[in-house]
Amino acid sequence: QVQLVESGGGLVQPGGSLRLSCAASGFAFSSYLMRWYRQAPGKERELVAAISTAGGSTNYPDSVKGRFTISRDNAKNTLYLQMNSLKPEDTAVYYCNAIRALTRFWGQGTQVTVSS
Repeated sequence: QVQLVESGGGLVQPGGSLRLSCAASGFAFSSYLMRWYRQAPGKERELVAAISTAGGSTNYPDSVKGRFTISRDNAKNTLYLQMNSLKPEDTAVYYCNAIRALTRFWGQGTQVTVSS
């Protein structure tokens, strides 16, 4: 059974940090490209970070570049997203996503709220 389980979300003040985790099981994690997406209320889901299978290549949109860092531990089947200098506009549900060819898996999401 394929599972992607996100954790680490919560309420944080502007300027604070959070580290999200995504525990994968039921599929060959190390052979999948991994991404983090987020979706704010009333907005479309947007890509916030992507990482290659071995972790040597990452990609970020300008909105989070320099503040967010994606990483993975293939030995632990876990994906991470370190988020620093958080802003209120980073408030959203964050989802991890696994991709290989036409196959995609999604987690259930974890809420991140940035507010004073």
